[in-house]
Amino acid sequence: MEPNSSEGHSTRTTAIAIMAIMPLFFSSNIIFGRAAVEHVQPFTLAFLRWSLTALILFPFIRVEIQRNRQAIVALTTPLFLMGFVGMWICGALVYLALKYTSATNGTLIYTSSPVLIILIEFVLKGRKVGLREGLGIALAFVGVVIIVTKGLMSNLFGFKFNSGDIIFVIAAISWAIYSVGLKSERFQSFSTLGLFFLIAVSGAVLLLPFAIFEIVYLREFPTNGTAWINIAGIVAIASLLAFSAFQLGVKTLGPSLAGIFLYLLPIYGVSLAIVFLDEELAAYHLWGVLLVLGGVVLATLPANVFGKLIYRN
Repeated sequence: MEPNSSEGHSTRTTAIAIMAIMPLFFSSNIIFGRAAVEHVQPFTLAFLRWSLTALILFPFIRVEIQRNRQAIVALTTPLFLMGFVGMWICGALVYLALKYTSATNGTLIYTSSPVLIILIEFVLKGRKVGLREGLGIALAFVGVVIIVTKGLMSNLFGFKFNSGDIIFVIAAISWAIYSVGLKSERFQSFSTLGLFFLIAVSGAVLLLPFAIFEIVYLREFPTNGTAWINIAGIVAIASLLAFSAFQLGVKTLGPSLAGIFLYLLPIYGVSLAIVFLDEELAAYHLWGVLLVLGGVVLATLPANVFGKLIYRN
């Protein structure tokens, strides 16, 4: 029993170490994307991201896809809806938003997604929202408002919003819808990688006409090394590595504990933006991130964890 126990402890320790850096992989998408949009149009960038990701995944799930062809055909519409909210909006529109706002703002606004998931489940599935969750949602919402308005109430009442920030708010809502959709019973017959591949393909198909427009009519396609380095980073790190690391965490630690590591997103994202993009951290960013993170933790951390913290001697 002892060797097995030791092996299990080692596996768990490894998973925790990987999960500790997993948010770095996710955060890299906004950093690579912010650099890439200087050379690549947003829809072309998103199309290349998801089509290349799908091509890399295909050899690993080919047998599963062939075995479930009829089920895939029957789920064409739901898969395309997932591709739209997850890869079209949270892909191309995010890259479009990065033309108008900072990676710092985008990262911090995106951090509100966990509490938005609770709201969407409340609206669509009648999920009960307790007092603690309600307070967390309110705190996170106030934090997002502070970031979007740059801490100035005059911007709120004068509607002087940065269009990029507004797009990130839409993307955060879409990511929450995407996350809730992943729990649908209709997708449970697919493996995690298989479903990821199918949604990536659906998103790439939806993005293709817009990418063609950018390439043909705007006459823009990535041709320099800098652009392709950023694209490679998005595919390898922000897509494949980020997804694989998160799935390992869910499998080894469970979804609740794995989800808690996502609270590290703003720390990694903002740090990367400051180091690599020379972005500045303002006072309203600090207030915003404190409220968003506080709200997310309050609303999503399991109740038994709070019980242990409050009643621990």
